[in-house]
Amino acid sequence: MSVKWNKTDKTTGELTFDIPQAEVKRGLDQAFKRVKNSLRVPGFRKGHVSRVIFDQYYGEESLYEDALNIVLPAAYSAAIKEADVAAVGQPQILPVSMEKGKDWQMKATVTVEPEVKLGEYKGIEVPKQNTRVYAKDIDAKLKEEREKNAELVLKKSAAAKGDTVTIDYKGTIDDKAFDGGSADDYSLELGSNTFIPGFEDQLIGHKAGDDVDVVVTFPEDYGAKDLAGKEAHFATKIHEVKSKQLPKLDDEFAKDVDDSVDTLDDLKEKIKKDLKAQKEDSAKEEIEQAAIEGAVNNATIDKIPDAMIQEDINTQMNQYLGNMQRQGISPETYYKITNTTEAQLRSQFAKDAEERVKTNLVLEAIVKKEEIKASKEEIDKEIKNLASEYNMDEKTVRNTLTDDMLSHDINVRKAIDIVADSAKQVAKSKIKEDEKKSDKK
Repeated sequence: MSVKWNKTDKTTGELTFDIPQAEVKRGLDQAFKRVKNSLRVPGFRKGHVSRVIFDQYYGEESLYEDALNIVLPAAYSAAIKEADVAAVGQPQILPVSMEKGKDWQMKATVTVEPEVKLGEYKGIEVPKQNTRVYAKDIDAKLKEEREKNAELVLKKSAAAKGDTVTIDYKGTIDDKAFDGGSADDYSLELGSNTFIPGFEDQLIGHKAGDDVDVVVTFPEDYGAKDLAGKEAHFATKIHEVKSKQLPKLDDEFAKDVDDSVDTLDDLKEKIKKDLKAQKEDSAKEEIEQAAIEGAVNNATIDKIPDAMIQEDINTQMNQYLGNMQRQGISPETYYKITNTTEAQLRSQFAKDAEERVKTNLVLEAIVKKEEIKASKEEIDKEIKNLASEYNMDEKTVRNTLTDDMLSHDINVRKAIDIVADSAKQVAKSKIKEDEKKSDKK
């Protein structure tokens, strides 16, 4: 294949390439097969016209458009690969020459990735992370577990914040009932902020048997637009008031919380270990994010083509809605229950699209500079992991994803590790000082 690449500006170029006559012939043959059964030629039964007769009657040129559509995608992909061009978006391809019996010549206007000049990406200073587990952290976790295991006990005194009340309520606006405004025997924890702001507060200080006229105003941004900003009255009857009775903090409580421990001290030690692991995982993520952000900031990147921005938004949309569908929620249902539109979701993903594209470009540049290349064993392992994660068989994963796609993800993760593992944790005050010095330059 004859291929020529001419870069016309920083993110655009012209690619000229030939489609060999053998490929042209293959395309013509396939195009003829597609129309053969629908042809009507005098003296021939439908579907029994030979190629020679077709060419005499209609002319080979009548197949050119269909044949080009058949062979062009593969020819363009091969030309891009041979020219080693990082193309993005859809090209504009026009025929230069489509002479009978000769190679077809094409010219494509192609948008390409911007040039990336890496700065420092190793040894980047990031805020020091504290992974120490304090006694107050363990106490907070124990308090949380006691709250989970608390019993609700009837009380005769007035309801207080944290108590649970059983109520009937009937809501009206301008003396008219509205949908969703009434319920019987509803269990409500005061202070949980489950209801409209102000509702729960007005029940505090009342006892079982009391009738309370609760008056609240729906927030202006309330989900149901017909209720937003309106004042509502709720005729409320309190049937019961219950307070939480926390379990004693002893060995029996520890065994109830976790049957793998025997004593309260054992439970505290296990909580400490779990919290330590959580803090270390969180610290790793913070370091990784800060280090990559530093590598991106240190790099020089030409203007990002809009095609790359749109491609990123489409990818984010497809992944997000794909996850929803795996949970049984179609895009139409998602937009309905969230009271949003496709345009609003696109706008949401568009906010950080440029930064995501820049980050990916920098990581790909690091892959290239470090000469990172995924091994066959790593690709096989990736397939196994994906099959397990999405509950698919490995054959399906292999048929869905190419080795190039799998290698790209593996290589990018390795680049992230290089940046994150070499990062230096320093006090936040030092980073601020360095930023001030940099601003003065």
